[in-house]
Amino acid sequence: MTTRARSSRPGPRRILTETEIMDAALALLDEGGVNAASVRGIAARVGVAPNAVYTYFPDKAAVVKAIVEHLLGQVDLAVFSDRGVPWRQRIESLALDLRERLTAHPGAVNLMIGGPMDGRRALALNEHLMETLQDSGLDAKESARASYLLIVYVFGSIALEAAELGDGGSISSEAERIATRYEGFSAIPDDEYPLSAAAAKIMATYVSTEQYRWGLHKVLDGIAGGARAGRLI
Repeated sequence: MTTRARSSRPGPRRILTETEIMDAALALLDEGGVNAASVRGIAARVGVAPNAVYTYFPDKAAVVKAIVEHLLGQVDLAVFSDRGVPWRQRIESLALDLRERLTAHPGAVNLMIGGPMDGRRALALNEHLMETLQDSGLDAKESARASYLLIVYVFGSIALEAAELGDGGSISSEAERIATRYEGFSAIPDDEYPLSAAAAKIMATYVSTEQYRWGLHKVLDGIAGGARAGRLI
């Protein structure tokens, strides 16, 4: 009787950390997309009851916001700290860092653009970005607009790349993705779409780092020109 009573006692309570929850959420996101990263899915992943996760995050919206903050927390904001480095170089370093981190988690990109980025880390990123843009010569109003322009370009470009990668799919290399795209574009009939057919090789590289840099440089050229003129053009 005593032995039986002892064996029926629950074991020690599983203590979770936010890091464990975030790791589980990102793994589910990578494997099955946004829908997989639910509170119940996370709980099953770490081996606890859903209530244990609700202790940290009251609902899925809170989980989503935490994932965004977690990823942005990995971005090196120190690139903004050295004002001896040209402002364009600082922004380009940030943009490349964001692309590298987010393309590693394609499902996370839609989370970034699916709602207001109003967490502490998102606001810190925007604050540093606006300060850097003011170093270019823009005033406070124009730097705020330019900050949004850059966010749209960076996250929009990454989202288009992520859409091709797909939720929960394996992440192929950049070279493999370009080769696959070229195979499709090379079949464009040049008698019907001569310009597109002629640009097949270029169109295939739209998912490349080279294209991302090219577009970023054009955006920064516009911002720089606007700063010289005293307004964005």
